[in-house]
Amino acid sequence: MTREPFHEALQRIEFELLELGELAGSAVQRSVEAVSERDDEKAMKVIEGDDSIDELYLRIDNGTLSLLALQSPVAADLRLISAILHSCLHLERIGDQAVNVAKLHLMTRDAVGSDAMRGQIREMGDLVVQMLRTAMEAFAKRDLELCQKLPTMDDPVDRLNRATHLEALKLADDPAALDWGLHMNLAARALERVGDNAVDIAEQVSFLITGEFREFTDASHEVQT
Repeated sequence: MTREPFHEALQRIEFELLELGELAGSAVQRSVEAVSERDDEKAMKVIEGDDSIDELYLRIDNGTLSLLALQSPVAADLRLISAILHSCLHLERIGDQAVNVAKLHLMTRDAVGSDAMRGQIREMGDLVVQMLRTAMEAFAKRDLELCQKLPTMDDPVDRLNRATHLEALKLADDPAALDWGLHMNLAARALERVGDNAVDIAEQVSFLITGEFREFTDASHEVQT
C-alpha cells in the first residue's frame, strides 16, 4: 500500500468515527426522551439500534488495526490511529450506556415516578449529548480550545447526578416510587459516565494535537481557555 491510499483509508476511518459519534449521541438523546416522555417505542429503538453502533465500532477498530499491520505510520499518523482506537471504544461504551438507560425505563415503565426527577434526567441528557458533540467537533477541527471546555461542561452533569440521589430520597415513603427512583439513579449514573467518556475523547484529541497526553479529570480550574 502506498502512502496516498494509506492516508485516504485513514481519512475514511476518521469519517466513520465521526459517524459513530453521531449515532452514539442520537442513542443517548433518544434514551433520555424515552425516560422523560415515558415512551416505550423510543426505548426499544435505542436497544435495537445498538447493533448498528457495534458494527460500525468493529469496522473502525478492524480497519485501523489493518492499517497498522500494513504500514509503519510516522509519529503524526500514529497519534491519529491511537486517538481513533481509543475514541471509538469510548463511543461504543456510550452506546451501551444509552441502552442501559432505555432498559431502565422499560423495567419501570408502569411506575408513576417523579416528574422532577425525569426533568433532571432530561437535563443531564441534553448536557452530555452537547459534551459529546463538542468533543467530536474538536476531533474534526483539531481544536484544542474546544477540548479544554469539556471538564467545565462536565461540572453541572456531576451536580445533577448528585441531585438525583436527593430526589430519590423524597420518594422513600412509597416503596414502588422509591424503586423507580433507585432505577433512575442508575440511569443518571449511566449519563454521568457518558459525560466522562466525552471528556476522555477530548483528552485523546488533545494528545492528537499536542503530542502530549494529559488527563483532564478534576482539572477544570487548571485549564486555560
